[in-house]
Amino acid sequence: SLITAILVLTLGRGLLKLVPVVCGITMGYVLALFLGKVNFQPVLDAPWFALPASLAHFSLPQFSIEPLLFMIPVAIAPVIEHIGDVYVVGAVADKDFTKDPGLHRTLLGDGLACLASAFLAGPPVTTYSEVTGAMSITKVTSPAVIRISAATAIVFSVVGKLNALLQSIPEAVLGGIMLLLFGTIASVGLLNLMRNKVDLNQTRNIIIIAVTLTMGIGGAVLSYKNFAISGIGLAAIVGIVLNLCLPQEKETQEEAAEKQ
Repeated sequence: SLITAILVLTLGRGLLKLVPVVCGITMGYVLALFLGKVNFQPVLDAPWFALPASLAHFSLPQFSIEPLLFMIPVAIAPVIEHIGDVYVVGAVADKDFTKDPGLHRTLLGDGLACLASAFLAGPPVTTYSEVTGAMSITKVTSPAVIRISAATAIVFSVVGKLNALLQSIPEAVLGGIMLLLFGTIASVGLLNLMRNKVDLNQTRNIIIIAVTLTMGIGGAVLSYKNFAISGIGLAAIVGIVLNLCLPQEKETQEEAAEKQ
């Protein structure tokens, strides 16, 4: 999957270059078929029309203070991921979305989406870095395309056999694509550092970047009793804390003269 996507990105032309993820998954799926890694029985058993599980067993949410208190610290992770994704999408689209429409509006939209999902007995939602990576690869940032994709996903969600077919894709096939998508996000993040002229010669900056990347990539987990945070959320929090705690380095006379 990964090799196919890379070849399409580097050698593809025209429309083909816009669908490297689809090409990678298709090639990986075909290979998995020949290797006997795909089970079609769930697809045969699935109905053509089926509501998602949350709607099929719909019930109104009930208020309870315990899960509310538990989710407050957990919410920090998607908030930070949301902010990071907005900056990455802004870099790809060459537009400052933190000013127009503004982070306060994008965060409000994310929160309202979570509320709507909860009232429909669905899971919490957030910005997904996989989609951000796909935008970085294809350079397709048109809101109209994203809206059409969202509407298409809603329609597909009620086609039972299609859902079963998607779930039959082996983890290794999706894993190969994820390597490319998440790696692209990291590269765009480094591009942001370069555009903002972050001095990588400063020790504090090297420490922040090194520790943040190591925790995010290495799968570090911070847990206490039933609470746990890991991945992008933990890495982002650690980066913010280090940025606030580590002292700023004094400029040398030569550096000050260069800026002037």
